[in-house]
Amino acid sequence: MASTVPAPLLFGLRVRGTLVQPLLHRPLPPPSALRAAGRRSSQEAPPRRLFLGLGAAFLDQFARMASGSGGHSFTASARPEQGVSPVEQVLKNVEWPEKFPFKDEDFARFDESPDSLFYSEPRFVTHIDDPAIRALTNYYSKVFPPSNSPGVCLLDLCSSWVSHYPAGYRQDRIVGMGMNEEELKRNPVLTEYIVQDLNVNPKLPFDDNTFDVITNVVSVDYLTKPIEVFKEMQRILKPGGLAIMSFSNRCFWTKAISIWTSTGDVDHAWIVGSYFHYAGGFEPPVAVDISPNPGRSDPMYVVYSRKLKTA
Repeated sequence: MASTVPAPLLFGLRVRGTLVQPLLHRPLPPPSALRAAGRRSSQEAPPRRLFLGLGAAFLDQFARMASGSGGHSFTASARPEQGVSPVEQVLKNVEWPEKFPFKDEDFARFDESPDSLFYSEPRFVTHIDDPAIRALTNYYSKVFPPSNSPGVCLLDLCSSWVSHYPAGYRQDRIVGMGMNEEELKRNPVLTEYIVQDLNVNPKLPFDDNTFDVITNVVSVDYLTKPIEVFKEMQRILKPGGLAIMSFSNRCFWTKAISIWTSTGDVDHAWIVGSYFHYAGGFEPPVAVDISPNPGRSDPMYVVYSRKLKTA
């Protein structure tokens, strides 16, 4: 039967490919409470559009319908290139819809309670396994400016007690922005930190052209106002500055956006790439698969772009 599947769907047949991160040390509510929460959610929030992990080709078709462009394809290729990660192919030669294809309900979440409550207690844990952490740190070591470079500034968005930067990495200014002050205080790489909920206030409190690099580790899936945040990232990056969004297939599913929990890894790269594109002022985004041991440890992906030097 596999041979009868159209080639475009081979990008992501894994249904609901996102693994759920356990709610650490939090008891599961009784079924009655979950049912009640579900009823409240359906009454208070717009209906969630479920994409069921059909992959980048499905998002391609969805984007075409959303833009009214008919049969023209937006994804780079219908047939995956042998020996190359589909994640690394999905953003090549993309012809994007004229308008941002997602709607408000695609950024709804099962738990719409204030994020400040969810993150009120510190979690001194890591959310990806050690091989994935090492892969990300190694990637950073290749693309970051050299340690102790005069005038270089970095921003770690959605930061916590660890940023996974290379050991001993230092700059005069490394800012962390996150949700829990106790976690941020513990982060040894930060020179300063700010507590801010980007889903309430996506405005970044920095001057234009401030940062050389912006990082975000396994948290882009929680942004409910991603275009606003990415526009702010573009504003505060220096011309040619680098923005690195990394993610795996783990999340707190009750807080991740609907479009993320309903799709798989390749789709996620396409989604993050769309944020860069529709925010404007960035070079075409690039997806990189840095998974250290495919199928044997957590996968790890990066979607990055640079601010246009003429922006």
